[in-house]
Order: sequence, then structure tokens, then C-alpha cells
Amino acid sequence: MSTIQKTRCADPESETLVPRTLAERAYLGLRHDVVCGKLAPGERLRVEHLKDRYEVGAGTLREALSLLVSDALVTAEGQRGFRVAPISLTDLEDLTNTRVMLETEALRQSIRHGDAQWEATLSHSYDLLTKTEMDLAESGSDLWERRNKAFHEALIAGFDSNWSKYLLSILYRHAERYRNIIWRLTAANASGRNVHQEHEAIYRAAVGRQDARAALALEAHIRLTHDIMRQQASQTELK
Repeated sequence: MSTIQKTRCADPESETLVPRTLAERAYLGLRHDVVCGKLAPGERLRVEHLKDRYEVGAGTLREALSLLVSDALVTAEGQRGFRVAPISLTDLEDLTNTRVMLETEALRQSIRHGDAQWEATLSHSYDLLTKTEMDLAESGSDLWERRNKAFHEALIAGFDSNWSKYLLSILYRHAERYRNIIWRLTAANASGRNVHQEHEAIYRAAVGRQDARAALALEAHIRLTHDIMRQQASQTELK
């Protein structure tokens, strides 16, 4: 398996959660559309237009938009309403550096403190991801997106820090947004990279309890994605 083809947009969490309220359903729908680029960066979000699209009342939609503000995917403009958060190469670099800082440390701590159950869960998530990566028909599918996210979550699951996991879940979602938008603009879905080999290097070091090596492999994995996105973004109007 030499590369991952991203064929469809996915917000893995939105597609697996079952909404409990109308506001949560609208929130997940809006979040999916922002992450996938269906709602463009900087686009004005007019409640009177969107309430029919998401089949909720104006008050419920505003509640959902407020939740997206807390995710930093939408900005509030006082009495002027809401707008999709902008994107930029400067923000992408800041996002990448912050994710590297938090996720590599979370992985180190997870390796140092993770028990046998952590290792078993990590191995299971890696096996599922590997199976998907070896199946060309599934590469880049929604299933791959879900299993890729599950693998990254399993890597840091041994670290007992809810704040770290919460912040990383937001950063991961923003990284997905950049991937979706940039690859959609450039139609450059294949990079020639060996994603499975990258995942394998991280996994082998993690189960071998080599925290420094695992952290370096994870950082290289995250930064390579950033470098590819930056190169592709240079072909667009993203600055």
C-alpha cells in the first residue's frame, strides 16, 4: 500500500454520533459541512437561510452555531451574526506546531503509563487500520477516516489527561478541515507517501515502549501531512 487516496469528505465523529436533540443534530450537520468545506471559509452564516437547510428553528440553529464557536470553526460577529472561520497558511502552521507539541507529549506519557489494556486496544485499532489500508477499495473511504482517527486516539489513550484529549480532538478536526478544503481545491488526492509505513513505525515504537522514537515518528507523520498540504495550498489562493 503506497498511498492513501482521499475520495470522499468525512468528519468521522459527526458520522458516528447519534444526536440526542435537535440542536445537537444541527450542530453535527453544520460541523460536518464546515469540516468538509461545503460551508466555505469566511462564508456568512445567515440563520434565516440555514434553518430550512438543517430543518430546525432559528433559536435552535443559533444554539448549534454557538457550539461551533466554542470549537473555533465559526466566529461570532456580535449583532451581525456568524461566519465560518477563515483559513490561512499561518494558521495551518500554528495548528500543526500545537498539535505536534501536545500529541507527541501525550504519546510519551501514554507509553510510559499505559497498561496491558491500553496496549491491547492500540494493537486492535492498528490491525483494523492496517486491514483498511491494505484494501485499495477502502483507502480514503469514510471507514479509513474513522479507523485512522481511532488509531490516533488509541495512541494517547494511556495518558490520563482529559484536557489533552479534548484539545487534541479539536485540533484533529481542524487538521481534517484543512485537508478536505485544500485537497478539494487542488484535486491532488494522492501524494505518493506510504501512510501505512508511517503508521507502522509509530505503532512498533509505541508497543516497544520506545517513547522517544514513537514521538519522533508521530511528529514526522503529522509534519509530512502539513508539508503536503502547504505545497498543495501554494497552488491555490490560500495565503
